[in-house]
Amino acid sequence: MGIKPARKPGLPAARAPRPVRKSDYSDPAALPEDLQEESRLRPIALDEFVGQAAVKEQLGISLEAARRRGEAMDHILFHGPPGLGKTTLASIVANELGVEISRSSGPVIEKPYDLAGLLTNLQPRGVLFLDEIHRLSPVIEEYLYPALEDFQVDILIDRGPGARSVKLNLEPFTLVGATTRSGLLSAPLRSRFGVTLRLDYYGADDLAKIVRRSAGILAVEVEENAAIEMARRARGTPRIANRLLRRVRDFALIKSDGRITLDVTREALRLLAVDERGLDDMDRRLLEALITKYGGGPVGLGTLAVVVGEEAGTLEDVYEPFLVQEGFIKRTPRGREATALAYTHLGLEPPAGAAPGGAGTVAERRAPEQPELPLS
Repeated sequence: MGIKPARKPGLPAARAPRPVRKSDYSDPAALPEDLQEESRLRPIALDEFVGQAAVKEQLGISLEAARRRGEAMDHILFHGPPGLGKTTLASIVANELGVEISRSSGPVIEKPYDLAGLLTNLQPRGVLFLDEIHRLSPVIEEYLYPALEDFQVDILIDRGPGARSVKLNLEPFTLVGATTRSGLLSAPLRSRFGVTLRLDYYGADDLAKIVRRSAGILAVEVEENAAIEMARRARGTPRIANRLLRRVRDFALIKSDGRITLDVTREALRLLAVDERGLDDMDRRLLEALITKYGGGPVGLGTLAVVVGEEAGTLEDVYEPFLVQEGFIKRTPRGREATALAYTHLGLEPPAGAAPGGAGTVAERRAPEQPELPLS
């Protein structure tokens, strides 16, 4: 089985990556260093994939049915927050079916010829993976519909009176789409997917398994309670758990004997400004601005973005989902409001009538008891 390299027609010139800031360690989006390391940490078989039990069960049934029929699998849509394994599952689908995979993303497919090139190069029953599929242009979507339904694509040649349409027959294939913004998908495109699967945040037990598995691949010794500690602070996201593992590994190598113990882990995460609830420096700045400058809200997102010095889109896509999920912020028609949990986490007295907030992080709600210990 061969795996085709990523083909990104129309890809603009690469920009220099921005420096990694301290708060970026809790960013679920892929950083430049993740692109170098994630490929060897990713599982290649469905049995090796940790967590997402319902997704695995449904995907496994569909894969087995496609194998027994000897047909291309139904088109698949993975949606959910970033860093949860959508790209990994796409590769697993191709590997389980024993077919090739071609990769691209919605923003870089600019012309119908780009799409036609990707589709005509697919092998029988091959897999085409489109990341950020919600960012496909409407024109490209229109060309994609007959390819998904009838395995044909119409390409317009020339312009004006001499224009003519050429119909290209395609080999049966499987489109695997991934998106973090499923609400932005058009209804016609969403209806073309036979299998739609949502990935949700992970619990501490599953994240600890991922940390231990990655530690074995990286050839580093990690104690059980240290793995649990990283899992508790990983915001329910495997990408962040693996990123924290790599940073703690570096800290252990320089400041200790190379073994990742609980004390080493806590000291390293303190240095990275990732607290016991998984909040980083930007999370705390956002909560502090909301509480100290605006009395807990409600405040508009644009105003908060100006105060903390970050783009509104970054706050909405990167930081706010976790804070809302864990009950630190409440979204209302008038703006964002801090909950009582946000006050208590910052060591402040919540005002009367403040919303109670969440009962703990996804990781903590499933983690075994593990009291904080002083590092001094």
